[in-house]
Amino acid sequence: MEGHRPVMLNEVLALLAPKDGEHYVDGTFGGGGYARAILEAADCRVLGIDRDPDAIARGQKLVAQFGGRLTLVRGEFSQLGALLGGARTDGVVFDLGVSSFQFDEPERGFSFRAEGPLDMRMSREGESAADFANTASEKELTEVIARLGEERNARRIAHAIIAARPLTTTLQLAEVVSAAQGPKAARLPIHPATRTFQALRIHVNDELGELRRGLDAAEQVLAPGGRLVVVAFHSLEDRIVKQYLTERSAQAPRASRHAPDERRQPAARFRVLTHRPLTPETRELQSNPRARSARLRAAVRLAA
Repeated sequence: MEGHRPVMLNEVLALLAPKDGEHYVDGTFGGGGYARAILEAADCRVLGIDRDPDAIARGQKLVAQFGGRLTLVRGEFSQLGALLGGARTDGVVFDLGVSSFQFDEPERGFSFRAEGPLDMRMSREGESAADFANTASEKELTEVIARLGEERNARRIAHAIIAARPLTTTLQLAEVVSAAQGPKAARLPIHPATRTFQALRIHVNDELGELRRGLDAAEQVLAPGGRLVVVAFHSLEDRIVKQYLTERSAQAPRASRHAPDERRQPAARFRVLTHRPLTPETRELQSNPRARSARLRAAVRLAA
């Protein structure tokens, strides 16, 4: 779709390896970049999932273009099993984090660079960033900003947020956080509010919990030989994917003759295709700076 640039598209397609007659899931439909490419690469079918109602609405043009080969549903990718109705799929792709559309629309409240309501909800439902920022205790704010934003000045920022409440807009929060960072903020390699905004967004949308549940769901719905491809943009997300695939690809130890009743690990569920994460090529980074933090990991589902 216009305005949307899927990250590491060539690498995703190469690892997903779409084939005629197969079925794939784009678990984070967003602007439809991956779904379109998959449908163009093979005579296959794609289920696109997104919790953002705006993404589903935008995607209707793509549905019309590909007819019955593309189905869009609103939901979370952790609901894969239910959304597939018990069917298996030949590939699942997750593109984690906030989409370009969400980030570029000030009224969604994701960006600290434009005035908008302090929202950040991907689904437009539930607790907003303003709700959390204006009701959480200083301890809760500190913990979220430190853990999910990996912000070293989390305590100072949390104290400043408490003192400035109520906060209702993105620029209000950005100004409070920047002031709390002190005079050294101007020398930071990123905007002083980057990590705080990131932390609130991840918290409000339970992004790490959703990722863990989504990986479990993908394992359950992938047919033997099916591919799982995940593009992460945050070190915490990438760490979860790495640990998950490492655990699920470990071979069960052989039973010992001397301890035949010894408990054994479950058989490996995946074969990892990317022993180190793939990163964008220089050419892509030059044309799309937002790809700079992308890390891609992939694996093949083994027979149960």
